[in-house]
Amino acid sequence: MADARFHERRGPFSLGELAEATRLFQIPEGADPARKVVDVAPLETAGPDDLTFLENRKYLEQLAGSSAGFCVIEPELIDRVPTGTVALATPHPYLAYALVAQALYPAPATRPGTHPAAYVDPSAKVGEGVEIAANAVVEAGAEIGDGTVVAANATVGRGVVVGRECRIGSNASLEFCILGDRVDVQAGARIGAPGFGFAPHPERHRTVPQLGRVLVGDDCHIGANTCIACGSGHDTVLGRNVWIDNLVQIAHNCEIGDGSILVGQVGMAGSTKVGRFVQMGGQAGLAGHIRIGDQARIGAKAGVMNDVEEGATLIGQPAIPVKEFWRQVAALRRLGSRKGAGK
Repeated sequence: MADARFHERRGPFSLGELAEATRLFQIPEGADPARKVVDVAPLETAGPDDLTFLENRKYLEQLAGSSAGFCVIEPELIDRVPTGTVALATPHPYLAYALVAQALYPAPATRPGTHPAAYVDPSAKVGEGVEIAANAVVEAGAEIGDGTVVAANATVGRGVVVGRECRIGSNASLEFCILGDRVDVQAGARIGAPGFGFAPHPERHRTVPQLGRVLVGDDCHIGANTCIACGSGHDTVLGRNVWIDNLVQIAHNCEIGDGSILVGQVGMAGSTKVGRFVQMGGQAGLAGHIRIGDQARIGAKAGVMNDVEEGATLIGQPAIPVKEFWRQVAALRRLGSRKGAGK
């Protein structure tokens, strides 16, 4: 059970209500659609009134010992659900679990109004139902769409445009950027700070003005303390539904296609072009001026120095195709075994 000090729970909801709301599973024959789901919980802690899920098969042993009342699970694994647990078959167990959890624990409601300790420039345009918390600053010419939340100490810079139903986390700063609708910017993120542009000289380096913007599409998630630099002349662009973890660095002029996912501490050098639905593991590093094809996968800690073909999977430093990487690892192991045997 989530800590009620931080997470307000709704419900309970009947199994039938949740099946209708998610549209991802059907109630199995013999199950009572009026039976209540009180909470969501992990396999090992779920009780008779809780809903859980299984998507990773390495947790089948925990499923066997679970006391959960309900479990969303892939159809081919229904037989592994213990007696007493209602098996809810779906090809997307984690998504079904997420939607049930959202129903029970919806995002906090917006509290429209501007806190007395906030500052909103008279020339800023603030939509209806906007919440601006204590010590937040909205500078001249900024625009904030209906239903958006600007949390404590956040800064919306001069001329910045924020779409509808966005959430700008505490201590985040926005400058030189235009955000679409339903963008979630987590605490401490920096969007639109100048890129690392300078003209080197032996006596004194000189700043090159960064004159581009950051354009963020609808439904993007930008993690805590992530930095996205504005363009140098071109724009830095995020497509729709891009999900970025905490502590990610995106340099000037980068472009990231729709649906791509960047895990924590990914670093992208300037003018890198990333296709649609690309996945990057934690601490992957990308050199500048390269292209990553659609649906490519970059492994954790990979160092990508060259263009990546569509659909490719790379890992290693420097990054190489995953099959080649594991062949090299196997060869090194054999070499090490032979040396050890010769001692």
